[in-house]
Amino acid sequence: MAPRSSIRKVSLIRKRIGNALVYLFVIGISSVIILLYVLLAIASVSPELEGLVPKGFSLSAWQKVLSGRLEVPGAEYQYPNLYLVIGNTFLLAISVAFIEMLIASLAAYAISRFKFGGRGTLLSLILVLHSFPAITLLIAVFYILNMMGLYDTLLGVILVKVAFDMPLAIWIMKGFFDAVPWDLEMSALVDGCSRLQAWWKVLMPAVRNGLMVVLIFGFLSGWGEFIFVLTFISSQSYWTLSMLVYAFTTGEYFYVDPCITATVGIIYMLPVVVFFLFAQKYLLRIQLVGKGAF
Repeated sequence: MAPRSSIRKVSLIRKRIGNALVYLFVIGISSVIILLYVLLAIASVSPELEGLVPKGFSLSAWQKVLSGRLEVPGAEYQYPNLYLVIGNTFLLAISVAFIEMLIASLAAYAISRFKFGGRGTLLSLILVLHSFPAITLLIAVFYILNMMGLYDTLLGVILVKVAFDMPLAIWIMKGFFDAVPWDLEMSALVDGCSRLQAWWKVLMPAVRNGLMVVLIFGFLSGWGEFIFVLTFISSQSYWTLSMLVYAFTTGEYFYVDPCITATVGIIYMLPVVVFFLFAQKYLLRIQLVGKGAF
């Protein structure tokens, strides 16, 4: 029989080999992703491309894009002003984030704190709703928006986006409310606060990490939304960056220089990267504080 030290040594070697393989896999995948971003950045500062090979260095694409004017003289159809598109994208993302945060915090508080008939069924229903692919309901949502007069409006897209994202937001916030001790809320009620006052003055500060998580998810979801914008928006005046990039890459109206497309892609990506760098610590709180949501 082999000595225990030999068995432990072999086990340790296997563990290190396994960890090394995992690290190599992660490094390989990350390298490919980083390479794509590097190529995107190189393309944005190139006068023109031959395949993936840049031909020199030029800021002409950035000058064209930062001017906001993407029109091509003589073309029958024109792309909208870039700053209008950026404004629409921020409006969509910020509206989705704050509406989700407000509604989810109220709904999650009620589910977490009140005992009522059908509570378990409601929780299951919320989870089931989140499992439905949004694309399967596009036709039905189209008819609803058209009847309400919200087709081809950013408000219609915002409301639809909030509705489909709400189940996940409610479950996340419920976990954070579940983690707040009852004694904290009872003390506020004994001191004369109403339920709404206790929710606003006591519980909301206590679950601020959960609010930030929902805010982050809502902003990123709204910022990257494409299918609803493509389906429910027909006017250029309501385009978002996702629609503009799609139009560039598919030649919706006319051929667009790939260097300009790369530059717009970087502008589309930068706010998300910056936002995530500042907010990533809050995402870890889902496991550390809001584990009750799952």
